[in-house]
Amino acid sequence: MLHDKKVNTVAAPGILGLQALGYVAADPDLGPRFLALSGLDATTLRARAADPSLLAAVIDFLQARESDLIACADALDVKPDSLVRAAIALSEGSA
Repeated sequence: MLHDKKVNTVAAPGILGLQALGYVAADPDLGPRFLALSGLDATTLRARAADPSLLAAVIDFLQARESDLIACADALDVKPDSLVRAAIALSEGSA
């Protein structure tokens, strides 16, 4: 029986946000692009890493280009809509 590896696990939105931040920060193209678009520098990014609004912004950044969102979801072994739901929860303060 074949199983879809990407199941909708009940990962906390903050955890998914931090994982997405790690993915973006580690990518040689996405990291600098996120910093440039957000106006943040690496020091400020590190200092605000636990800020739910920043984590939502990271996922929103990935959503701006579907291929980035899908690549991140694949790397985190989650469905893309799990990331989208995490961003919504983070931005609403329900995370």
